[in-house]
Amino acid sequence: MKNSLYIVIVGCGRLGSGLANQLSRIGHSVVVIDSDEDTFEGLSSDFSGFRIVGDATQLAVLKQAKLKDADIFFATTHGDNVNLMVAQVARKLFNVPQVLARVFDPRREQVYNQLGIETICPTSLASEIFMLAVAGRRSGEGKLKA
Repeated sequence: MKNSLYIVIVGCGRLGSGLANQLSRIGHSVVVIDSDEDTFEGLSSDFSGFRIVGDATQLAVLKQAKLKDADIFFATTHGDNVNLMVAQVARKLFNVPQVLARVFDPRREQVYNQLGIETICPTSLASEIFMLAVAGRRSGEGKLKA
């Protein structure tokens, strides 16, 4: 098993750039795609990966990122529809072994999962943590530590 993974990230906002910085720092090969060149300013000075300015819904951009060689694909844009579309393309056309997408609307998680796409839903995660805080308060456990 190789130690370094080839990871493609679509979206270079706070989440995408944060992931890219951390993954690059620990030695993975990272390609970040975003249509807005200014978002790359969120990448740290020690980011050793590649930046592609382009629309990830275009096959040519995904081919430029060598998506067919990726071990993992992250869709981290602010658009659920864009994330679903590019995640499906990564899974079905490029056969990326692990595909994860951020989805804001919890009602859409099931659709993603039926298509074989793992999801991270900040809305659901926050709700769960708030509920844990309520449960902790009721059982006398005090403050929840994140």
